[in-house]
Amino acid sequence: MAHAKISMYLPPNINPAQAEIAYGCLALPKLNRELQSAVLLTRQKALVALCDLMHDPEYVYEAIQIGCLESLKGLLKDGDDLVRIKTTEVLHIIATHSVGRISFLEHDIIFALSFLLSDPNNRCRENMHLAFKHLSQLPAGAQGIVNCGLIPALVWKLQREEENIQELILDTLAICLQEDATEALGSRAVPCFKEKLLSPNENIRSKAAEALMAISIPLEGKNQVWKYDVIPILVHRLKDISMEVRANAAGALMYATVTTEGKYAALDADAIPPLLELLDPELSTKVRLNATKALTMLAEAPEGRKLLQVHVPVFRALETEKNENIQWAASIALDVIEWKP
Repeated sequence: MAHAKISMYLPPNINPAQAEIAYGCLALPKLNRELQSAVLLTRQKALVALCDLMHDPEYVYEAIQIGCLESLKGLLKDGDDLVRIKTTEVLHIIATHSVGRISFLEHDIIFALSFLLSDPNNRCRENMHLAFKHLSQLPAGAQGIVNCGLIPALVWKLQREEENIQELILDTLAICLQEDATEALGSRAVPCFKEKLLSPNENIRSKAAEALMAISIPLEGKNQVWKYDVIPILVHRLKDISMEVRANAAGALMYATVTTEGKYAALDADAIPPLLELLDPELSTKVRLNATKALTMLAEAPEGRKLLQVHVPVFRALETEKNENIQWAASIALDVIEWKP
């Protein structure tokens, strides 16, 4: 006879929006077949289940081996918003794993994702840019993004996307420009980064300064930073409320002031006093190291050397630091400041 007794155990965790996962080694092959189903609900449920499994590196490797990436490439063109959102989510999770980033290159996923740059769904575009950000952390991945000709499109999108996506684009560009900044320099990236330095969002200001640091590595980048009057804004950002913005601004000045024009533009903007303030022992190693190197560049100009000679004791103190990089940078700075013709 039945009893009206309530069980002490919780009900099973059943998600009606997720496909049932087969046992053991049958799980991923079953999901891969369902990804190719003509039934929309079946594809949606399979993608939800796959998102959960892809957090495990072992499943990522197996999914790649059985051809899930090819199935996912096809779903990027699906007309259903949820399918494209979950597909890009799966791909950006895969891109967090080393084996996933390598497989992106082997299966030409970058090109397939690039068609979603103007997707009407914000979440879909965000997932795509997350995938690009993770992929760019692999040198071959960053070069792959450059080789696909995506840099001009990313620069163009940077001026039109929402702030959270702008941050992801700047992260990707900052790394890709270290590989090759040619296309960015031809796409008016420097004026775009200059505009982002004025953003009220401190993360965007910081990432824009980091991108300027990368684009200033080649000579043409240094020249453009000077020509577009970015240097006075970088000097202003040395006093930013965010320490990360200060550090990256000092790093950008370190590269931009290698040229004579850059040196005198920074001196005209009175860059030495705020850079000296960044040598405070209480500040981070990154900001102090970048500031020391930027001051070294300015000391190569006779006017800068003259202004810095009275601050030699500050650099002497830096030579006693525990950090070897700061010791080395301070030693070079002293050689330049104390040099006599």
